[in-house]
Amino acid sequence: MKDPIFTILEYTPQHTQELRQVYMQARRFAFPWIGPDTFQLHDFDAVTEDETLLVAVSQNIPVGFIAWWPPDNFIHSLFVNPSFTGKGIGKSLLNACLDKMARPATLKCLQKNERALNFYRSQGWIITGNGESEDGFYFLLSFE
Repeated sequence: MKDPIFTILEYTPQHTQELRQVYMQARRFAFPWIGPDTFQLHDFDAVTEDETLLVAVSQNIPVGFIAWWPPDNFIHSLFVNPSFTGKGIGKSLLNACLDKMARPATLKCLQKNERALNFYRSQGWIITGNGESEDGFYFLLSFE
């Protein structure tokens, strides 16, 4: 999938170093209520282990990614470098992922992350449940 400012690609290990940075920076931006020292570069490795990933690349540099667990049609991560938000990258990653997933697709979104929650709802996701994680209360969202 092509766009004037970015391309969506299958993940390869060459993307790892830059995506570690993206993941850390994006979480610091999205979760200001969590201490910034909580986020480490190698968190990316643990959270994406054994998952399927797509990467958004701009000028050969990864600027975002989406990671999901195909057996459960569950999206675990969608993060974009804060400098690249508002350019359609998250939407393109989400749509490219959904093109590869069965339905219903599900994900969790922290309730305090209002920006992400509004984004998912604008894309047709509906709240189907809620719960609590170590990072706070979340909504379970579903997409048919």
